[in-house]
Amino acid sequence: MSFDGVDFYNLDALLDEEELAIRGLVRDWVDSEIMPIINHHYISRTFPRELIPQMGELGFLGANLPEEYGCAGLNNVAYGIIMQELERGDSGLRSFVSVQGALVMYPIFAFGSEEQKREWLPRLASGDAIGCFGLTEPDFGSNPGGMITRAVKDGDEWVLNGAKMWITNGSMADVAIIWAKTGELEDQSSIRGFLVETDREGFSAKDQKGKLSLLASDTSELVLQDVRVPASNLLPETGGLKSPLKCLTQARYGISWGAIGAAMACYCEAVEYAKNRIQFEGTPIGATQIQQVRIADMLTEITKAQMLALRLGRMKDEGTMTPQHVSMAKRNNVDMACECAREARRLLGANGILVEYASMRHMANLESVYTYEGTHDIHALILGQAATGLSAYN
Repeated sequence: MSFDGVDFYNLDALLDEEELAIRGLVRDWVDSEIMPIINHHYISRTFPRELIPQMGELGFLGANLPEEYGCAGLNNVAYGIIMQELERGDSGLRSFVSVQGALVMYPIFAFGSEEQKREWLPRLASGDAIGCFGLTEPDFGSNPGGMITRAVKDGDEWVLNGAKMWITNGSMADVAIIWAKTGELEDQSSIRGFLVETDREGFSAKDQKGKLSLLASDTSELVLQDVRVPASNLLPETGGLKSPLKCLTQARYGISWGAIGAAMACYCEAVEYAKNRIQFEGTPIGATQIQQVRIADMLTEITKAQMLALRLGRMKDEGTMTPQHVSMAKRNNVDMACECAREARRLLGANGILVEYASMRHMANLESVYTYEGTHDIHALILGQAATGLSAYN
């Protein structure tokens, strides 16, 4: 069954023909290619790697980067729409595309040499090469500046030692963007980014065991033991913590759209179920006040999130978007999606825990999205500092 979307305020009228066409393309692809297989992959704890070439061919990977490097060259609203539709399928699918585009291709584009761009971006855009982003460490998540991974210059090479945790695409990546300190551990200004091919001696990746969320996603731990890379693998324009944080801003932007897709999937499932589930005296549960309040709340919050994301996208295209704007959208929209998934699961009753229904899968996935790329609470502190001018991090 095709998906008709959720558009209570006719926001389609604010999209141009290309944006609508892209949404139709991605929406149809998700319906035909993802929906029939996602439950199997979720239960099997596998990522649908067989679809990566299609995602490359359709232009999903690094979609808002320039055509001269093999990318689609779309505007940021169109890019956000892609993220929305992919996460309607599953957060793991959107996470893969987000990491490939915003956390691997973007830093190469923003901080890499022309030679690095020409070598890597076309391969990553087509899906011929897979990348991952190594910033978070076992003891440093919300405080990435505390990282202890080191890179030491040795002649014409850099030698890297350290470990990274919660790395999407890590076990299947061909190249990792590794962030390391080149100076003293207390010196955040010495943080640099490196291109590390994953077949280099001393590099290892192992699957993260015991997950109860993002089951259809490759999540790994990376270990670097005296990994040597040539000096040419340094991303030359990186310098300090601001470099990886710029990458995270790109990823958070996509998440703010993606969460809407998950919420829409839950809302539509709840409405359809409420109209067809018969209980007391032959009445659909959708005719009861308690379920109509649930549905009304979900519809209202989705509509508000859609307007927030669309305005954010236009600001990004205009060049007026700030990281604080992204924090508000990521924080609000993911929290909204968590609530929609939870309420949809409850409306579905006992059936809501079955894999045949999407809401609990989205509910579990979104708990990870609530945490990664800056936790809900960290984004609150970012907004609090923007409002007051006072930092509350310490």
